[in-house]
Amino acid sequence: MKMWFHPLWLCFALLSASVSLRAAEAPAPATAPYVLPGAPTFDQTISLFRETFNRDNPRLPLNEFRAIDGPRDTPTLTRAASKINENLYASTALERGTLKIKSMQVTWLPIQGPEQKAAKNRALEYMSAILRAFTPALTKTQSQQRLQKLLTAGKNKHYYAETEGAVRYVVADNGEKGLTFAVEPIKLALSEALGGSN
Repeated sequence: MKMWFHPLWLCFALLSASVSLRAAEAPAPATAPYVLPGAPTFDQTISLFRETFNRDNPRLPLNEFRAIDGPRDTPTLTRAASKINENLYASTALERGTLKIKSMQVTWLPIQGPEQKAAKNRALEYMSAILRAFTPALTKTQSQQRLQKLLTAGKNKHYYAETEGAVRYVVADNGEKGLTFAVEPIKLALSEALGGSN
């Protein structure tokens, strides 16, 4: 395994953490929801997502995702990652076989010094673009505002989640150890899918 993939275990560990609180004040899950059997997927493969993302965000390219092998893999889950730069990574959990997305994550590993502000702004651009990719009704400005609200609510929390429609937004803030933002699909109950009608 190439060395630059090593920090990527951080983002998966952050999202699998069983500490802090969820948005609804419920305990954080001991296992990340996307790992559980029967967890839903977005209806697009990682290759289709990357192609669409790069077309829609020419200033924010995503390189090819490469599989990450590790002891936490499951028979139904494949993990993959794409290095954006030395302190910014995109990673994903995929349904094994179909390669449909179960979780899309961006992790920023903070740096010190004069480049910190620019590096963080770059990370926020990617996070906002990922949010918008899975919530296309939002404008660029709206997605940036939504991201800021989520990051503020999740500040200094190892796991913070909010749901909106069929999407879960997750923030895992470990300060100097890293900040991860993720978008995941959720299963809607039949009543929700029907708009709450009886």
